Order: sequence, then C-alpha cells, then structure tokens
Amino acid sequence: MIQPNYGRLTGLVAATFTPFQHDGAINIARIPPMVDYLIEQQIRGLYVLGSTGEGVSLTTDQRKQVAAAFVAATQGRIPVIVQVGCESLAAAADLAAHAQQIGADAVSAVSPVYFKPDTVESLVDSMAQIASAAPNLPFYYYHIPGATGLAHSPLAFLEAAKQRIATLRGIKFTSPAVQDYQACIESAGDEYEVLWGLDEMLLSGLTAGGTSAVGSTYNFAPAVYHHLMQAFEQDQTDEARLWQSRSQQLVRAFVPFGPRAAQKAIMAMIGQDCGPSRLPIRSLMPEAIEQLRSHLEEIGFFQWSHLAPISTSS
Repeated sequence: MIQPNYGRLTGLVAATFTPFQHDGAINIARIPPMVDYLIEQQIRGLYVLGSTGEGVSLTTDQRKQVAAAFVAATQGRIPVIVQVGCESLAAAADLAAHAQQIGADAVSAVSPVYFKPDTVESLVDSMAQIASAAPNLPFYYYHIPGATGLAHSPLAFLEAAKQRIATLRGIKFTSPAVQDYQACIESAGDEYEVLWGLDEMLLSGLTAGGTSAVGSTYNFAPAVYHHLMQAFEQDQTDEARLWQSRSQQLVRAFVPFGPRAAQKAIMAMIGQDCGPSRLPIRSLMPEAIEQLRSHLEEIGFFQWSHLAPISTSS
C-alpha cells in the first residue's frame, strides 16, 4: 500500500464547488480565494470534481483545468484529492495520470453508471485500471450507491481491493448504511481510511469510528461541524446532537430548492460566489434565492455560519 505524503486524514474535507461564469466557462479566478477561505476555516483537505463539483458534467479538458487550478491554489497547504471517475475507464485513467502530473495528493473514482460493474470483482478491476495510471498517488474508491445504483458490498470491495490495488488508500463512503461503514472501518484498521460522506449524519459516522468526513456543506457551514466534532470528542452528547440537528435543519432548508444549485446560491450569500450550475442542473431563479435566504434566516443559519472556527487537533 502506498503511503500518502499527508499522513492520515482527520477532520473536515470540503467537497469543492466548480465555479462557472454565466456563459458556462470555468471561472478559474474564483478558485484561489475559495481555497484561501476554506483553509482559514480549518478545512483539512479538498475533494475536487466530485458530485458537488459537477465533475461528470465537465469535459476532460475542463476537468484537467479545474484540477490544476485547485492544486496550484492550495500550494501544498492541505491535500487535494481529485475525483476522476467517469463512464470511460480510459478517460478516467487519463485524468488520474494528469492528477499525478500536476502534483495532486490523491485520486478517487466513482464507478461507471451506464454499464455498471456486475460483480465486486469487475468493480475492483475497473478501479484498478484507473488507479494504475497514477502509481504514485493514494487511491480512494467513491462509494455512493444512491447515485450509481451499485448494490455491491463496500466491505467486499475493500477486502478484494486490498489484494488487487497497490495504491489503495480507502473508500469515500457516501451512504446512510452505518453498519456497513462500521464494518469497513474495522476492516480498514490503521492501514486504510474510510471517509464519511453524509454531512447530516456526521455524528453517526463518528460514533461508528470515523475520524474524517468529506462533504459539501462544510464549504459554507464549517463552524457547525467543528462544534459537533469537538462536542463528540469531549463526550458532550447533548451538545453534539444539537449541532447535528442544526446541520439537518440546514439541509432540510435547501434540499427542496435542488441541492446542488441551492448550495451554490448559499456560497454566494456568504461571499464565495461560484456562479451558476451547469445543465442538467438548473440554477435558482432570483425569487427562489430570496425564498431560500428567508428560510436560512428563520433557522439561524447566518448566525451559525459566522461562528468563529474552533481549533482542532492535528
């Protein structure tokens, strides 16, 4: 197993947004200030071009452009994990090779979803083909059955992939199946990592043994989760539940507007404008943005989001 140069991930990893201009072009100029903001908010890593970053909606050249911009803006201050999965394994491998070339810290890949791997073995073979194109970088499989429709056991994948993928580092686990997550944590031990991927269930992931999480709302509400994690570490159960409840209120407020577009609207509200979404995701109309802002004010979101970040241990 390849050892990452950033050690073991702990704390919050932001699933970053891809900033677009209104004509659909990538707004590269918005990436450096966004990265600086996230680092100021004590985010411990960046997960680039995943679901939040609309990676599968970009061309290969655009994905390379965005990945390179995030790596350049980060300047080694925190690790950058580049999500390279797409329908073509050859294209995914090309993106993985590019991620290694530009100095990314790790790569990750979601499974193809049109021609789905029909067995755990074919899924492992598919991920191995991608990972082999970046032999110097740790590799995380992106398990998100709600999007891919894959019902294969993540534990079975992990056990098989340990033998097949030399650079395997672990799994980005985005599923409410906490029992499977705990089983993967126990199988991973100290050699591998299983990153929790559901913001509104972070407390469940921590209880199951997680130490690091990748999420979209960490971009605009990091203080909520810093408080939650600190309360959990200090065995303040009621306090941890309070902050998880606030996270859930936040998610319930924006999901009815369309989760991807609504979160980009929230980023603009806090001064980190990422521009519109890319079709087939429809951007919010002005009246919807104002309705969303009203809902967020009602639940106290703007007070939570402006809480001072809490220092967390390395």
